[in-house]
Amino acid sequence: MTEEQAPPCPLTDLQRARIDYARRDLDYTRSEDLTTVDAAGLILIVEKLRGRLGDMLDLIDEVRSTDSPEGNTPSH
Repeated sequence: MTEEQAPPCPLTDLQRARIDYARRDLDYTRSEDLTTVDAAGLILIVEKLRGRLGDMLDLIDEVRSTDSPEGNTPSH
């Protein structure tokens, strides 16, 4: 038997923009020849991606909290 899945939660324009920025940063990093980037540049790339990952995890929490019947916000 297949379990019914809830319809996807619609995203706000801001949430879609946050996802788009994360995708762009990831695509940019993937296209970079990281062997030519100096140590400071690598640190900046890693920090930017770390920040984007954290933002995406926050966004997942936002969507989950609006999707949950209780409306509970997960604690960190």
